[in-house]
Amino acid sequence: MNSNRENGLVNEFQNCPIGVFDSGIGGLTVVKELKEILPNEDIVYFGDTARLPYGSKSNRLVTQYSIENAIFLNSKNVKTIVIACNTASAASSVFLRNFIKIPVIGVIECGAAVAVKLSANKRVGVIGTKSTIRSGAYSSTIKNLDKEMQVFELPTPLLVHLVEENWVEKKITGDILEEYLRPLLENNIDTLILGCTHYPLLKKRINEAAAGVTLVDSSQEIARLVKDTLANLNILSDRKELGNTCVYLSDAHPEFSKWSKDLLGKEMSADLMDREQHGLCL
Repeated sequence: MNSNRENGLVNEFQNCPIGVFDSGIGGLTVVKELKEILPNEDIVYFGDTARLPYGSKSNRLVTQYSIENAIFLNSKNVKTIVIACNTASAASSVFLRNFIKIPVIGVIECGAAVAVKLSANKRVGVIGTKSTIRSGAYSSTIKNLDKEMQVFELPTPLLVHLVEENWVEKKITGDILEEYLRPLLENNIDTLILGCTHYPLLKKRINEAAAGVTLVDSSQEIARLVKDTLANLNILSDRKELGNTCVYLSDAHPEFSKWSKDLLGKEMSADLMDREQHGLCL
């Protein structure tokens, strides 16, 4: 922690950036929502593209990666850390809250709370990576909030690859979604949590395959929680100008330029970078 924090100089802490990390560039969907709801905040994003995907790795390894990512963001003097990755949130959010002396916010708590609020028939579906679903984090969090809730979780790993390959509009994507979602719809869910930061990019197609089901986009919900958390701590930025967004990647990603344009409004090229020394700033 730097001296500003130790001395409790809130006015200095207010204008520190928000830190966000993900296993790749899917967490840019969270950055997009943060920029919309908190336009005056600076954001530092780290995408661990060299070690993705996290969804097929053990909890121990994901926690190790999360610690390293959090240490990197903390070195950038961030005032809070957002775990944009559902897999990392499930595996390491509790540990990081004990490890890092600034607020740590995970996507799972946000999605679970909103699903409980929205579900009329108390039957909620969750789609995510194998690791996220295997952890049972959504189910346990939802049931802690309301024991009457029934939760139906389903791993949908192909969806990440469809997004990464920019196959969102292809017919095969609709076919795969229908196949994946059939068992959840047969269980009469009325609410579906998109348990991966890639999945908001498939919202339109998921709505087509699951007509009448309310979708919970954790990217939007976590942005709202970040705003509430910073407001409660009195550390919302007091600047009037728009904030800057710095993006760090641990390896080049072929789709980064397109994603940055689509989600952040500015096309960028991503080179192989040393995360300790180099960054891309919007």
